[in-house]
Amino acid sequence: MACEGKVCSVENKGAGARSAAEPIYLDHAATTPVRAEVAAVMAGCLTEDFGNPSSGHRWGRRARARLEEARATLGGALGVEAGSVCFTRGGTESDNLAVLGSVRGRDGGAGGRGAHVVTSAVEHPAVAAAAERAVKEGARHSVVGFEEGEFDLDGLRAALRDRDRPGVVSCMWVNNETGLELPLAEIAAECRRAGARLHSDAVQAVGKIPVSLAEVPVDLLTVTGHKIYGPKGTGALIARHRRGIEPLHFGGGQEGGLRPGTEDVAGAAGLAEAVRLAVREAPAESRRLETLRNEVESRLIEKISGARVNAGGMRRAPHILSLAIPGIDSDTLLAALDAEGIAASGGSACASGSSAPSASLAALYPGDTAASLRLSFGRLNDSQQVDRIVSVVSDAVDRIRTLWAP
Repeated sequence: MACEGKVCSVENKGAGARSAAEPIYLDHAATTPVRAEVAAVMAGCLTEDFGNPSSGHRWGRRARARLEEARATLGGALGVEAGSVCFTRGGTESDNLAVLGSVRGRDGGAGGRGAHVVTSAVEHPAVAAAAERAVKEGARHSVVGFEEGEFDLDGLRAALRDRDRPGVVSCMWVNNETGLELPLAEIAAECRRAGARLHSDAVQAVGKIPVSLAEVPVDLLTVTGHKIYGPKGTGALIARHRRGIEPLHFGGGQEGGLRPGTEDVAGAAGLAEAVRLAVREAPAESRRLETLRNEVESRLIEKISGARVNAGGMRRAPHILSLAIPGIDSDTLLAALDAEGIAASGGSACASGSSAPSASLAALYPGDTAASLRLSFGRLNDSQQVDRIVSVVSDAVDRIRTLWAP
């Protein structure tokens, strides 16, 4: 293996010219670079309004003003009251707080005993693992799957009619591995009729598709910064009704008692600015990304025999392309692409290093063993990269299949 600069190339016929080309980042669903506008907002908080927002002096008051401005900005971008915004340290904490907080706060703090959690079969590990933890604390967990590629609304209705009414239903807005959009409007309507609290992880939805809490009555919503060109380690739980949610941490009254600890004012301001910009630019950027994604998709399906678009034919967010490719191994393919200067993933970045099959793909395609490749598009991509993406990916698949041929 030879390395030049920051790009390593596997030595094979014809690889040199491609390796010398500009690297291509196709992992925006894992994380994104911080926008200059976001960094500028954060810099002012770090160097000027650096006080503790709980302090009563002028430095503290200025920091408090910045924090509340960020809360209003974020709430305004999502169409909710500023008081609904609870800043957290990321999407995982927000998901945990929504699920476990609802279970533990059930019936005035009865804990998990007798509680009922309902999730979709394609949830992020932050939700699925929180539900598993709730089970260890005495709760029940029902999983709603898919029937012929469609979310099983009948299965949800059955769970909602269960003798133990769900303490919380958690269904993500957009699946992080395939881009599949769940029917949140229909799910929300069923939960509203049953009087069940609904949480949705919207980490891959905000800034990609319309997310309106005025039109879709979700009770709890998870957002994070680093998927939309904001800082890592920032997130928020939009809690339209906070009653019955138990905090995960203790020792202070910050964030209405839901998330105690000195607030990260710079992180909150950066998150709010990232959300504001992402929501404002979403209509045009989503059209651009969908055009890019569709062009790469159609050409790769044509060139790679046996390839399948995961969640193909279903409603998908515009920035994610997930392919099932038989006859190869995901890790080998990703290493080959990385050597050629292309960053991609096999699915969720949160599952990296795990040999377990993807729960999301297993729910959609039971028993399928094809390798998974996720290409996720964003601001670092444009139409001039399409030819190289198609060439490098298809050539890598051909080389691996040749090497592995019996």
